[in-house]
Amino acid sequence: MNRTILTFLIAFSLIGNTVGFEAFASDPAPDAVELVSTSSGEVESSDSTVEEGEHHGPAVWSVIPFVVLLLMIATGPLFYEHFWHKNYPKVAVALAVMVVSYYLFVLHNHHGPVHAFFEYFQFIALLTGLFVASGGIMIIVDKKAAPGINVGLLAFGAVIANIIGTTGASMLLIRPFIRLNKNRIKAYHVIFFIFVVSNIGGSLTPIGDPPLFLGFLKGIPFFWTLTNNFFPWIFAVILLLIVFYLMDRTNKADYSFGEDTATPSGKVGLRGTRNFIWLGVVVAAVFLDPNVFEWVPGIMYEGQKFSYIREVIMLGAAFCSYKFADKQALNGNDFSFEPIREVAFIFIGIFGTMMPALELVGAFAKSPEGAELITHNTLYWGTGLLSGFLDNAPTYVNFLTAGMAADGASINSVSDVVGYASGMFKDSNIELKAISVAAVFFGAMTYIGNGPNFMVKSIAEQVGIKMPSFFGYILRFSIPFLVPLLIIVWLVFFYFELI
Repeated sequence: MNRTILTFLIAFSLIGNTVGFEAFASDPAPDAVELVSTSSGEVESSDSTVEEGEHHGPAVWSVIPFVVLLLMIATGPLFYEHFWHKNYPKVAVALAVMVVSYYLFVLHNHHGPVHAFFEYFQFIALLTGLFVASGGIMIIVDKKAAPGINVGLLAFGAVIANIIGTTGASMLLIRPFIRLNKNRIKAYHVIFFIFVVSNIGGSLTPIGDPPLFLGFLKGIPFFWTLTNNFFPWIFAVILLLIVFYLMDRTNKADYSFGEDTATPSGKVGLRGTRNFIWLGVVVAAVFLDPNVFEWVPGIMYEGQKFSYIREVIMLGAAFCSYKFADKQALNGNDFSFEPIREVAFIFIGIFGTMMPALELVGAFAKSPEGAELITHNTLYWGTGLLSGFLDNAPTYVNFLTAGMAADGASINSVSDVVGYASGMFKDSNIELKAISVAAVFFGAMTYIGNGPNFMVKSIAEQVGIKMPSFFGYILRFSIPFLVPLLIIVWLVFFYFELI
């Protein structure tokens, strides 16, 4: 156990000396290109077959804007709240522009920014569609808040997250969850909601969470996640719900959110049911990938088709779902665009600035030294720890690429991806399982690990719930509650492989 953790930490610490990057290379052989570090910290290739004009890798110092953004996300609401809430869009965009400009004009690398743009476009279109469509559906739960009812609602969210995505489930249920507990709501209610519904719940289908969706687009069979992730999923969900139930039993009403003490009718109702149609359109559009269906148009770039029809449909569904929504449902949900606006700007900064960090980590993992360290254990911790602080979708792709390359396979070959998922390569099935589980589970580590986390936090704060700061979230909830669970999951399913 200690050796595995130390192995990853050593690997991570060597990022500064990492050489080269080929996070998205089509040649899978780890020794096909000899990677050497220059005195400036940048990366060059000594392979004579490298075409003239091919871009160099990023310098280690180029991760500074990303680190600055993370620190400002963490400290802004705590120490300079007024400045941060007024200027976070400018800060995020400015830092992203710095890194993108470095790629375009210094590294002469158009590949990275173009991929980052399309990944962001796909990411924000899906989140916007699910957010707006779900916002027009009002679930009315007129019951007395109780630990058992709360557990049932969280369990329901963990199930439907695999049908309408963690974003859709989060936006559909967070407001009724808050209303149900209006006289006893605490920060831990929202945090456990993020743990269960916004992250771990969506582990069973490619629709559930963005990283699994990207794996599906690369060729991983649709039902692979259900077959392989089911036991870690139900194990983690049950443990979290038990802990939540024990905490919630001691919670007493304080009426800080109103003096409504009327006897609940016990009824459950819905308003805005027409928005389920638009929600269905968004979910159905997920499958319109031009690389899967040739008849779906796409934008060609470097031999790859990038989707845009799917995203246009999602954004169109968002527009129609808002325009034709039940106004009483919108008002009842206190719907506003601020949560998705905050996510949109924050993740412009994250997608723009995290390119060097991802490439340096991916390059090291695919180097001869890094390949020796790649096992399902190090993939679990590597994917997981970075998924907590980078967006988990590109982190998943980067470690999947590295894991396959270490086995002599290419992520750009559908047959290789299918073979990797089926266990054709030594330990490849459990490696993919480790990457998949870690990307989804560790996305709950911080507010920025997964898109819905920030939106849930923003909605909770809009109704007056005092949420912990970035570091408060980690220190008060992730470390004492989530980290032990992640260690237990690792021991049971990966280290000892008991199930």
